[in-house]
Amino acid sequence: MTEILFYQLRKQPLEQVLPALLERSLERGWRVAVQVASEERLEALDSHLWTYREESFLPHGTDREREAAAQPIVLTLGEDNPNGADVRFLLDGVAMPDEVAGYRRIVLLFDGEDAEALAAARERWTSAKTSGFDVTYWQMDDHGRWQRQA
Repeated sequence: MTEILFYQLRKQPLEQVLPALLERSLERGWRVAVQVASEERLEALDSHLWTYREESFLPHGTDREREAAAQPIVLTLGEDNPNGADVRFLLDGVAMPDEVAGYRRIVLLFDGEDAEALAAARERWTSAKTSGFDVTYWQMDDHGRWQRQA
């Protein structure tokens, strides 16, 4: 069954948190799709994942590229799954994909300081629980470690 994980960002921006989560997915041998809500966010993440750390990068592509199917991480604006991803990250409040069951995990990242984003995450949590999915909620503590809240 698909796991749905909610990550509430606090004190650290998405650009700092996302690479570590993507690295863990790749370490597990999973392919990843990262869905964003805007072309600007897609372009910014595309650049960031190549340069976020001096000593490494995250191999990835976008769904606009012909070789998207071969990429371990694909950044996308749409619901398609061009690389056969096991895990789908949803950013910027994008909707849950229609085919949730096709993924091992769905990971929703949201700004815990944004009241709208928090309210939307609560609605999605309730919907996912009601639908019978295995749902967990993670929040970053003051030391930068993820703590399971529910």
